[in-house]
Amino acid sequence: MTEDAAAPDLRASDADRERVAEILRDALAEGRLDMEEFDERLDATYKARTYGELTPITRDLPDQGAVVPAVSLTKEPARQGSWSDRIVGGDETGTSSWAVAVMSGFQRRGRWTAPRRFNCFTFWGGGEIDLRDAYFVDREVVINAVAIMGGVQVTVPPGVEVVVRGIGIMGGFDHREEGVPGDPGAPRVIVTGFAFWGVVGVERKLPRAERQRLREERRREKLFSHFKTAAANWKQAPRTTDPGPHSGPAGSLQPPFQPLRRLRSGVRGGAPGTGRVGGGGGENLPSAPYNRAGAPPFRSRGSNTSPIRANPLSLGCR
Repeated sequence: MTEDAAAPDLRASDADRERVAEILRDALAEGRLDMEEFDERLDATYKARTYGELTPITRDLPDQGAVVPAVSLTKEPARQGSWSDRIVGGDETGTSSWAVAVMSGFQRRGRWTAPRRFNCFTFWGGGEIDLRDAYFVDREVVINAVAIMGGVQVTVPPGVEVVVRGIGIMGGFDHREEGVPGDPGAPRVIVTGFAFWGVVGVERKLPRAERQRLREERRREKLFSHFKTAAANWKQAPRTTDPGPHSGPAGSLQPPFQPLRRLRSGVRGGAPGTGRVGGGGGENLPSAPYNRAGAPPFRSRGSNTSPIRANPLSLGCR
């Protein structure tokens, strides 16, 4: 707005005010302004009369079409390196090379080193072998699982090739992840063994850090969509053009409960004894009749007399 800066005393047009309001709506949708700041600046925008009053409103905001650096204000988990960083070599046994669960269970998960061959046995029990965050001694890992009336669950990360060669009698091996090609340089996991009245399952899942990152991205996208919708609804909301006694200044949002506000104002201005509560037309409320003394009439029912209970609002009380 070079012309605006050169002539700050020139009168601003409605198009200039709408241009500034559009910048404020974009800033609200992008999270640069909160609702309170947005309300204050929008009110100042529609009250501005000159370019000099409009310029400070968006001085700290990028204009439409301006290139701003992409800065992430959230701490993201460290990305996994290449597969060559996770194939460490060394001792063939790794961190653990076998596990047994008899009417119990075992787990191999987290940061551990998978050996070239891992043997496990379960009887009336269960075991979990999680390779998502594991390191590997070699590019080929063999998991030999024997499950008798028990189960073993093998979890691998995306990009790992899986081969299933087990035998099941009244049991089975899970072949759903077999046949998916692996990434270049990724390890190969071979699941073999024997299952009698048992199950050896294989599933593919993202690492926990990656799942948290994707969840955070979806949350930010959903929040940005809500801001965009709120800004669009704010832009389309009706605004007053002729200020009245019950509305704000020109250019402000039309209150959604304007008839109710006028009705309450009429109640406070009502006069007792007239049957009217202020305002006019359809804004009157029914009230109890009054006698000439100005007191509510009594009704007789045998020996019991009591005044008619009237709504305090209908009596003109505040």
